[in-house]
Amino acid sequence: MLRSRFGALFSLSGSTGPLVGLLLLCVFLSFSTESFFSIRNFVNILDQITVLGILAVGMTFVILIGGIDLSVGSVLALCGMVMGFLAKELGWPMEAAIFTALIAAGLAGLVSGILIAFFKVPAFIATLAMMSAARGLANMVSDGHQIISFPIWFNLMAVIRYGGVITITVAIMFAVFAISWAYLKFTSGGRSLYAIGGNAEVARLAGIKVKLHTVGVYVFAAVLSGIAGVLLGARLDSVQPQAGVSYELDAIAAVVIGGTSLSGGTGSLAGTIIGVLIIGVLRNGLNLLGVSPFMQQVVIGLVIALAVSIEALKKK
Repeated sequence: MLRSRFGALFSLSGSTGPLVGLLLLCVFLSFSTESFFSIRNFVNILDQITVLGILAVGMTFVILIGGIDLSVGSVLALCGMVMGFLAKELGWPMEAAIFTALIAAGLAGLVSGILIAFFKVPAFIATLAMMSAARGLANMVSDGHQIISFPIWFNLMAVIRYGGVITITVAIMFAVFAISWAYLKFTSGGRSLYAIGGNAEVARLAGIKVKLHTVGVYVFAAVLSGIAGVLLGARLDSVQPQAGVSYELDAIAAVVIGGTSLSGGTGSLAGTIIGVLIIGVLRNGLNLLGVSPFMQQVVIGLVIALAVSIEALKKK
C-alpha cells in the first residue's frame, strides 16, 4: 500500500519517454565530451535553465487548459524594464520596484485572460497582441536603451552558491516547481485545469468556473514571466527591452517535449521539468561539441518535431 502511494506521488505518467531520452542524451554527451559529466557543468546547466524553467511552468498551466501564450517573452522584458526604471531612474527601493514590476506583469496577463475568457478572442490572437504591446511598452520605458548596475545584493542572488551549488535564483526556480507541482497534484483547482483542458463545456456544466480559472492561469503565467525577468536581470546585472525574444517558443518546446498535449487536458509538471532539462542539456552539450548556434536551432527544431510526432502517434 505504502509503495503504491509512493509510486503515485512521484509518477512520471506520460513522461517516461522524455526521461529515457534525457538519460540517453546525458550518457552520449558524457562519452563524447570531456567536461560534460562534472559538477561544475551540471551547476552551469542549472543556472542556464532557470529562466526557461520558470517560464515553462506558466506555459504548462496555459497549455493544460487548451490555451497558448505567445507573450511570455515580452512580458519578461516589460517587467525587467519597469523594475529597472523605478529602481534606477526614480530611485525606488529595489524591493518596491520588483513588487510593482510583478504587478505590471500580472496586469498584462489579466488583460490577455479577460480577452480570451470573456470576449472569446482566440488565445493565439490575444497573446500575440499582448506580445506586441508589451514589447512596445518595454521599449517606451527607456526609449529602447538598457538599464544597468543594480544593488550588489541583487546581483549576488545569481552569483553566491550556497553549499557550492545552489544560488538564490536557482532556489527560486525549485520553489516555483515545487509549489506549482503540489497545486496541480493535490488541489481541486489543479484538477479543474485538467477538466477545462479536456472539455471546457463539460467542466462548466460540472460547476467549474471556467472563465475565472482561465483568467487566473494567464495571470499566473504572466507573473511567472515577471519573476523570470527579475531573475534574468539579477544574473546579467542589467535589463533591456529586447530581452526574452523567442523565449515563448522555448517554453512551448519544453512543455511539448515533456509530454503535455497541445490540445489540453493531458500532461504533467514533472514532464515539463524533464523537457526543460532536455533543452538545457542539449544546448550545453552542443556548445561543448562546438556546434554553431544556427545548427543548434535546427537540432532543437528536430527534437520538437519528433516529440509532437510521438504525441500524434500515441493518439492513433
